[in-house]
Amino acid sequence: METFTVGSASVTRIEEVLEVGFKPSFLFPKFDPSVLARDPILTSPNFLDAASGCVRSSIHSWLIRLDGRTILVDTCSGNGKARALPLFKRFHMLNFPYLDNLAAAGVAPEDVDIVFCTHLHIDHVGWNTRADGDAWVPTFPNARYIFGKAELEHWTTGAGPQVFPENVDVIEDSVKPVLDAGMVELVEPGDTIAPGLTVEAAPGHTITQLILVYDDGAGHGFVVSADCLHQPIQIYAPELSSCFCEAPDAAEETRQRLLAHCADTGALLLPMHFGPPHAGTIVREGDGYAFRPATPN
Repeated sequence: METFTVGSASVTRIEEVLEVGFKPSFLFPKFDPSVLARDPILTSPNFLDAASGCVRSSIHSWLIRLDGRTILVDTCSGNGKARALPLFKRFHMLNFPYLDNLAAAGVAPEDVDIVFCTHLHIDHVGWNTRADGDAWVPTFPNARYIFGKAELEHWTTGAGPQVFPENVDVIEDSVKPVLDAGMVELVEPGDTIAPGLTVEAAPGHTITQLILVYDDGAGHGFVVSADCLHQPIQIYAPELSSCFCEAPDAAEETRQRLLAHCADTGALLLPMHFGPPHAGTIVREGDGYAFRPATPN
């Protein structure tokens, strides 16, 4: 279990699953295999499975402890949820020890103060709810569930269901129950959810995606980067947006801003799907960027 200390905050990865994912040529429509030669790290076993030619894919939450608050960022895919559509077969009726992993970090569901969802895709909201008989109920009974106001509108009254119809059932079983329970707080870019921890817009993957940026005012910071980046490949080739991005050009612009921020400030990058050690720093290298994996505590 990886924990990183950044200023007065600690951040721990809570694993749902680490598995072999997609081929880069599927995940990134503009993929050129030559990008893999830009740094040996890109073909290391932590990030690429040599036998299949597929990238390593982690699905995890980031658990932030800050100012006495316990904050869970993105809640993975969830157990026991019907995801029978071909695109979602990897998420169908899962049975992963996610809550056991959370307990191993010293946190029970009742201890979570804030659940923050960067966007409302299938692998970022699943543990918002758990099964209770035939009903889906909030997993974290004492938490404020924080969603982006525009992101929620995107999936309830906006274009989300037309852009990504497969995600509609996800909203029904993993978002609507916490709304109905009156546990949701809506935020907008620029809002602060804890001291030094600010919500920022990161359009592209969804047009209303958010990230979390931490700055303690003393030179320490991190960014929980949502799905601005799916794989380290995109650090070396920021022009590669994933096939799941609603607005690929906007995603590239967001990624460029994110990489520049991390390189210029030294902020720790905390992505949602990188292989181990799952976090790192960004450095400028020539006209582009390079990735330096971080060492956990």
